[in-house]
Amino acid sequence: MARFELKLPKMGESVAEATITNWLKEVGDKIEADEAVLEIATDKVDSEVPSEVSGILVEQLFGKDDLVQVGQTIAIIETDGDAPTTKVVTETVVPAAIVEIEKNIEVAKEVIAAPQDFSGSDKFYSPLVKNIAKEEAVSVSELENIAGSGKDGRVTKEDILKYVEDRKAGNIAPKVETAAKVEVVAPKIEEAAPKALAPVVQKSQQAVPVSVNGGDEIIEMDRMRKLISGYMIASVQTSAHVQSFIEVDVTNIVKWRDKVKTAFEKREGEKLTFTPIMMEAVAKALKDFPGMNISVDGEYIIKKKNINLGMAAALPNGNLIVPVIKNADQLNLVGMAKAVNDLGNRAKAGKLKPDDTQGGTYTVTNVGTFGSVFGTPIINQPQVGILALGAIRKVPAVIETPEGDFIGIRQKMFLSHSYDHRVVDGALGGSFVKRVAEYLEAFDVDRDF
Repeated sequence: MARFELKLPKMGESVAEATITNWLKEVGDKIEADEAVLEIATDKVDSEVPSEVSGILVEQLFGKDDLVQVGQTIAIIETDGDAPTTKVVTETVVPAAIVEIEKNIEVAKEVIAAPQDFSGSDKFYSPLVKNIAKEEAVSVSELENIAGSGKDGRVTKEDILKYVEDRKAGNIAPKVETAAKVEVVAPKIEEAAPKALAPVVQKSQQAVPVSVNGGDEIIEMDRMRKLISGYMIASVQTSAHVQSFIEVDVTNIVKWRDKVKTAFEKREGEKLTFTPIMMEAVAKALKDFPGMNISVDGEYIIKKKNINLGMAAALPNGNLIVPVIKNADQLNLVGMAKAVNDLGNRAKAGKLKPDDTQGGTYTVTNVGTFGSVFGTPIINQPQVGILALGAIRKVPAVIETPEGDFIGIRQKMFLSHSYDHRVVDGALGGSFVKRVAEYLEAFDVDRDF
């Protein structure tokens, strides 16, 4: 019988690995072509891996929560047979206690690793090399032993990245500089299921105890919520958040949309919301102020060539995700509406692909959907700005005319701009959001769509 190797498919240019979250088929199950075999997750998107052939699943080469590289074989499927094939699969069972020991050893290494202090080193290291060393937990003594290929033997970015790659592959044993003695006690391995070891945590890192009574319900965060939590904390700790707010008169936009939305849907087969109109204005403003279309890498600023707008969208489980509209400045209003609707609909259906969330250079979130007048959104790292669109409201306003001022009812909204004060000053951050407002207020009510 033929044996087909099911491999982890390529999921986008920037996605190299995924975690197995659930096996939908077990060994011995019959599988039809294009039927989902397992569920996987990248750092942002969950998806399914379908089978390319019909047959019987005879081997699962990875288990739940295992990390798999793109192109690796994850299962074996026997074809040319209608009934399950009798096959003895030899598996190496690792006792849970041993797994726990290994996990605690890794945690212990993180706890006892001394922070990098380059002041005691006589060698020169660029800020980028220092930043990589810090992120990859490369100690100063390890760094000094790396043979540099740069001028005068300096360690380059390529040198340290190759060292990290070799170390991860097991070709180099990492050195651990001990700051304090940490003892990891191995539990007694018994036939019964062993109790999990408590993670090794420094006292300063321990959470404040929470009082729980008998009527409280304890719910573990799902994987996506844990990731979001980590991203938000990391962003606040990384960027110096500053906000600018501006009120915008969007009466002309509301009138124009009310006038054309039926014809737009009839001609294009798409609903016309306010979001693509706002996105169009943001893309124009980013072209005017390229200093907002950047990212930060350690002590370096990267100016982005393309304008890729992220848009916060809801997932089926209620969590939020940020799919990206690539080259948004090159789209007309129809193209922008199609892109917004496509990403929004696929996000709600849980059908986003990993590459749909990669490569964003600036993000827009619509807090007005939930009735909020304005908000203070958290920057989507490594970007330097995010714009929150507030709810559109009818308000009394002063209207200036050549004949004098009078009070009228206008449609207004707030734009809330959060930006990274490390690299964006108030003049740039305020000027950018003001330019967005100017584009919205100058909207042509006679324009075609």
